[in-house]
Amino acid sequence: MAKIDKTAVAEGEMQVVAFKLRKEEYSFNILNVQEIKDLTDITRVPYASDFIKGVINLRGSVLPVIDLKKRLGLMDTPYTDDTRIVIVKVEDVSVGMVVDGVTEVLVFNQSEIEVAKSVNNEIGRFISGIGKRNDRLVIMLDLDAIVGVTDELK
Repeated sequence: MAKIDKTAVAEGEMQVVAFKLRKEEYSFNILNVQEIKDLTDITRVPYASDFIKGVINLRGSVLPVIDLKKRLGLMDTPYTDDTRIVIVKVEDVSVGMVVDGVTEVLVFNQSEIEVAKSVNNEIGRFISGIGKRNDRLVIMLDLDAIVGVTDELK
């Protein structure tokens, strides 16, 4: 289990936790990330949406777990030793997100972030921007959209 250091960044910068889904790199704003934990047993919940993997017990609290690849409409891949559950908090709801592996914490200047206005498909509603650094692109996900539209989590 890894705690996240949310050290202040300069104004005009955004700190994100970067992770892999399949071969692409995505991120969450670090202010929403509570911790990162190894994959653990997930208890299935009957009649939940297909992207809700189930629930876990985290220090006495029961948290829903979302399979982020399914939520984003990506093809499934088997879990590996790098698979992690990223615990995020949106408003007052804590949720686990299954990702293929956490890569690092990055800091982007506003000039390195492009608003994802050109992405106009189903997944586009979950993207808040794209971080660009050299030849590297990091897709920034909108947690409010990912979590906020799921009635099962409230």
